[in-house]
Amino acid sequence: MSATTERRSNRFWSRLGAASGRRAEGLPVRAGGMEYRQSSTTPASVLGFDQALLWVVVALLAWGLVMVYSASIAMPDNPRFGKISHTHFLVRHVFSLVMGFVAALLTFQIPMAVWERHARSLFLLSLLLLVAVLVPHVGTVVNGARRWLSLGIMNFQPSELAKFAVLIYAADYMCRKMEVKERFFRAVLPMGAAVALVGGLLLAEPDMGAFMVIAVIAMGILFLGGVNARMFFLIAAVLLAAFSMMVMMSEWRRERIFAYLDPWSEKHALGKGYQLSHSLIAIGRGEIFGVGLGGSVEKLHWLPEAHTDFLLAVIGEEFGLIGVLVLIILFFWLTRRIMHIGRQAIALDRVFAGLVAQGVAIWMGFQAFINMGVNLGALPTKGLTLPLMSFGGSAILMNLVALAVVLRVDYENKLLMRGGRV
Repeated sequence: MSATTERRSNRFWSRLGAASGRRAEGLPVRAGGMEYRQSSTTPASVLGFDQALLWVVVALLAWGLVMVYSASIAMPDNPRFGKISHTHFLVRHVFSLVMGFVAALLTFQIPMAVWERHARSLFLLSLLLLVAVLVPHVGTVVNGARRWLSLGIMNFQPSELAKFAVLIYAADYMCRKMEVKERFFRAVLPMGAAVALVGGLLLAEPDMGAFMVIAVIAMGILFLGGVNARMFFLIAAVLLAAFSMMVMMSEWRRERIFAYLDPWSEKHALGKGYQLSHSLIAIGRGEIFGVGLGGSVEKLHWLPEAHTDFLLAVIGEEFGLIGVLVLIILFFWLTRRIMHIGRQAIALDRVFAGLVAQGVAIWMGFQAFINMGVNLGALPTKGLTLPLMSFGGSAILMNLVALAVVLRVDYENKLLMRGGRV
């Protein structure tokens, strides 16, 4: 072979190797159900986080904003609310969304390792706020319940922070107790005592709905963290017995159960069953396709709390069965997607981050399930809002913070799969 031919051959194989290297470098990699091309020049900021999840959250927030305005537009005609404008609740809801987005952006910058280090401090802070809300002249009383702290620009509900704090604390607790998770008293009892303490403070407000959500979050994380199945069912039985005792020992809670069982009776129709009966009327009026946006009659002072706890009833009346089914599908997809992110983190040996993400999925899914069940007459009235959609500054704020943490988990998952560090 001549020297010229050999040089040409070397150049050919060199170019072929470079081209194949570029192709290998750009091979598609699947992560979290999304595909991206891995490249040494692709910055982590481009890989980002689960954009499908983000857009579903934005869609729910936007739909909620429209429905809050629709459900509250007639409020100024009610003397109970005084002289307020027709956009009063809309403006306040927009303000809550803006605050929530700012808080979410800041939260996304915090690595999961920081949350793990400060889990116990956050839990103690939530306890202090739950105590503060019970102090006379500190906590704000609304409709006979002392659940809010006045911050000037908004009323903050510590129970919403408590849901997030218990979630973070439970995930951290399970990571610390991995070696003793088969022993009931050493693994479960301390966490049970912490939840009982939070529950006692919430029942003093009273806010049994928030206590139920917190108990389910803690139970879910214990189960997903690997607690023995027999222990899990024992805890479930104890909680069921405790909630049954709370209902039996409270006359007004018993009345709610009886009203749920027969909301149309003469005794309950204008009393404890009033909200439920009018919620069912609203959903019944919507039929398959609804009466159209803004066409709800029940929101015209017939259905109390139409813009908060019973927003789904207005959605059912204005968008019909189709609208309710779309909403159920969106929340089911949201919960499943967050669970997937959590499982992915655990597969990458990031147990704390994975349990936190799965805890958020339990929170969103369970609270949405309870709210929908109440609106549809399948569950007794509990006073829980529809996540991301109902009017309520504290709930929107903490929902967005929790989802920002999930997006951070997903971002760190993708970073690790690229070979980066978190």
